[in-house]
Amino acid sequence: MPEKDLVTVDVGGRRMRLSSLDKLLYPATETTKGEVLNYYAQIAPVLMPVIEGRPVTRIRWPHGVGDMMFFEKNMPSGAPSWIERVTITGHGSRGGGDVVYPLVSDLAALTYLVNLNSLELHVPQWRVSDDGEPEHPDRLVIDLDPGSPAGLHECAQVALVVRETLAAEGYSSVPVTSGSKGMQLYAALDGSQSSDEVREWTKGIAQRLTKEMPGQVVWKMTKSLRPGKVLLDWSQNVAAKTTIAPYSLRGKERPTVAAPRTWDEVEQGADDRDALQQLDIDDVLERVDEYGDLFGDRLTPPE
Repeated sequence: MPEKDLVTVDVGGRRMRLSSLDKLLYPATETTKGEVLNYYAQIAPVLMPVIEGRPVTRIRWPHGVGDMMFFEKNMPSGAPSWIERVTITGHGSRGGGDVVYPLVSDLAALTYLVNLNSLELHVPQWRVSDDGEPEHPDRLVIDLDPGSPAGLHECAQVALVVRETLAAEGYSSVPVTSGSKGMQLYAALDGSQSSDEVREWTKGIAQRLTKEMPGQVVWKMTKSLRPGKVLLDWSQNVAAKTTIAPYSLRGKERPTVAAPRTWDEVEQGADDRDALQQLDIDDVLERVDEYGDLFGDRLTPPE
């Protein structure tokens, strides 16, 4: 790579060489790699608590969105030794083998991965212990995935019902619009339940709501059942599964973000089809400046 395409910076005491800052990663909005790196640097104070201690799977777009992309679990080849890592057994292809994941514990590690055009960051609902073993999950997630022509409006309506269902069990939930089509609901756990137990519990919620709201909700992933309905995807609580991290960018046409929302916004979206929209990097940075962390500050374990 020509020397003129490289910029040397200091990130948290680590000297790093960043490349191709003018590259268009989102051609439709002319959003450059430099702007993506700047977003992640600004959002890091609220993003880091979301991903810290969790193995991070990345989705990389080497030539920007609209071109080829690929998932990456293993630590990138040539990654510096100062990036923390953890080896997880059984996470390789077809559920076998070991994967050496990066653990993103500081801005330097985050910047290194984003410099490789890692736009999306996906994490499980559990963290690793000090000895590198997966712990019990400290949060659950229910993914609300609309089948066309359903959209965020229908997701918002269903989200209010899921909120009350979780509240009846003593759990306070936090909504996140996914930056794609739908939204997720998160609730903090006390760490006493295994991933399998959380999976079965959330699966039961999805099955029960499908019976109660058959015209709006579906719990099976069968595509023929989903048009016009909202899939309550309980499966992202499986230990080997990951979910887009709140505050992560998405690799869509616009630089949209998995954005924490208020319940007031969701209620408005349930009433008005046009009231709730996916947010982009500028929206999210403005919201953090105005409201602070709408995710971690509200994700509190049950008493």
